[in-house]
Amino acid sequence: MSTIARSRTVEADPDAVLREALEASGQRFTDQRAAVYRFLRGTFAHPTADEVFTAVRGEISDISLATVYKALETLVTCGLAVKLSYGDDSARYDARTDDHYHSRCLRCGMVRDVPGSQPAALPQITVGDGFRVEGYRVEVVGYCRACGG
Repeated sequence: MSTIARSRTVEADPDAVLREALEASGQRFTDQRAAVYRFLRGTFAHPTADEVFTAVRGEISDISLATVYKALETLVTCGLAVKLSYGDDSARYDARTDDHYHSRCLRCGMVRDVPGSQPAALPQITVGDGFRVEGYRVEVVGYCRACGG
């Protein structure tokens, strides 16, 4: 399992941000949700639920993996995190909720933000058959430096 870097700059008090978002969506603030959110906000990595669980367990020793999954899904529902799903059914989580691109290593699975990636306005895409386009994702795939990129 990879080590998750804790290097994201945090501007506002994460507990206050979490409490406000949870209350606005009718959810309650818990220490477990707060620990998951603080960890997610404090990293540039895009961790899996298992990686979040391993990291948060150092702070809350009796937290379960199921609780971490539920906390992550609650953060997504409240708009405080984004779930990045891939074709192999893996999911990673990102506390950066603005529009931006990602790169993903095809060998080790590492996901990183693409520096300076602010997408232009949503292009006018017509899919047909009454499908209403709400957004799109751009993902750059290849191999990271450690895997031979």
